[in-house]
Amino acid sequence: MTATDDSDREDTGRAGPAPGTYLPGDPDDAERLARMLRVDHAGEYGARRIYEGQLAVLGRSPVAPTIRHMHEQEAKHLETFERLLVENRVRPTVLQPVWHIAGFALGAATALMGEKAAMACTVAVEEVIDEHYADQAEQLDETQGELKDTIEAFRAEELEHRDIGLDHGAEEATGYEALSGVVKAGSRLAIWLSTRI
Repeated sequence: MTATDDSDREDTGRAGPAPGTYLPGDPDDAERLARMLRVDHAGEYGARRIYEGQLAVLGRSPVAPTIRHMHEQEAKHLETFERLLVENRVRPTVLQPVWHIAGFALGAATALMGEKAAMACTVAVEEVIDEHYADQAEQLDETQGELKDTIEAFRAEELEHRDIGLDHGAEEATGYEALSGVVKAGSRLAIWLSTRI
């Protein structure tokens, strides 16, 4: 194909190569799926642990029922990805013991800073997860419709959690911008590591 043939190329709208299209060193479709399931399982596991850490501190507070609601949704997400790991013979990340401790510690630490800080943590995490799930949904093609539907349904619930956090004064937390930045950076690092390890 010459440079003048660019108009003949199909625009898939994807950020990366279409399924089945590889560049040197790219993972194949099976490895892409494995990475996707691995990181999503890790993320939902970590989210569940964050809410467990928050409940350990705020379990008797007025905001506890709201945190429990979000925890229950994350637990259902986790159950789904646990099933998908087994069905697709994908191992979980080897970093799961780290996320077990780190997730709980993040939830408890922000809750100790107050309800608004706990909600600021929720908003920051969920904004990163929204970006992550949106990117994944864009990468999935019509042969992976069921997984795409699952990811989009979970993304809607993660956005609900973000909105709950905002409605509960997350942006009024002391040092909101700094706290949000740290939590987002940590969440993005966790995604990057869990995809690969």
